[in-house]
Amino acid sequence: MSEQLRTILSIRFSAMGDVAMTIPVMQQVLEQNPDIQIVFVSNKNWGALCAGIPRLIFFPADLKGAHKGFKGLYRLFKAIRKSWKIDAVADLHHVLRSQIVRTFFRLTGCPVAVIDKGREEKKALARPEEKVLMPLTSTIERYATVFRNLGLSLTINTTKPPFSHQQLTSEIMAITGPKKGYKWIGLAPFATYKEKTYPLDKMEEVLATLVKYPQTKVLLMGGGAAEVAQLTALAIKYPDAVVVAGRFYLPEEMVIISNLDVMISMDSANMHLASLFGVPVVSVWGATHPFAGFMGFGQSETNIVQLESLSCRPCSIFGNKPCFRGDHACMEWIPPSAIVDKVVRVVE
Repeated sequence: MSEQLRTILSIRFSAMGDVAMTIPVMQQVLEQNPDIQIVFVSNKNWGALCAGIPRLIFFPADLKGAHKGFKGLYRLFKAIRKSWKIDAVADLHHVLRSQIVRTFFRLTGCPVAVIDKGREEKKALARPEEKVLMPLTSTIERYATVFRNLGLSLTINTTKPPFSHQQLTSEIMAITGPKKGYKWIGLAPFATYKEKTYPLDKMEEVLATLVKYPQTKVLLMGGGAAEVAQLTALAIKYPDAVVVAGRFYLPEEMVIISNLDVMISMDSANMHLASLFGVPVVSVWGATHPFAGFMGFGQSETNIVQLESLSCRPCSIFGNKPCFRGDHACMEWIPPSAIVDKVVRVVE
């Protein structure tokens, strides 16, 4: 069957959250275009994001090892071409590495479509003065346009997440316990940058309130040794909370997320992972802003927590610029009750 299908190479390197946002788009491309298959090349660690989607083939890129640098990217191109006859390329990243790979394919005669990141309008949104504060095209829609530019039909349905509830395993329940009618709240308090992270002492107030809420269980989520250590310290103070961070690999973490009733997340990967399962996300925004187009797939604006009246927001698109005020007001001024209220509303 695969020999009768057109094969589209889709490229998106980078962080897990950005990659997760490609999944609902590619799934709907495949559903609406049954005559194609997609070979998706991305960071070697993100293969679990593609599991179970028919005709979506994950091709791992080792960008810090075998595929590092120009020669490594050429090896990646050769390996893909050896395994698949690529008919067209969808560059969903538009950075130097993806440009190099797509150029190799273009030189073989492959049509190529490239994402328009809207850099100028994003600069206008985040500049210190004379901001143009308006919603920009979502990243989901920018991804979709790339596939349309390759001649594929695609109408995005944001009410249809790519994945559904997954059964908890005995190994998972040995840590979390069975669900047994409880409402599960995922709490993922970290982000890559401080400007995107709600202060941990304030998030502790959120946790202290939620662990007292009847018939609920709070699961503490994150990654990396430093985050696990901080979450473990919180769990010692609030023993009704369960640390799942650092105890499972990505496939098991996705099973856990699929069983959540609500996720509390920053503008970070956990928002996008929860969105793959249609789990409501109470998302907390500081230096960044939903207007930039990075809201979770299908998420409701009513679950956003942010200071809309703070004139300096957003001060950056990705949260990677230091707070020029120096007081991190965009996060510090959000009361814990603002998060708790939205969580309780979803849970009830």
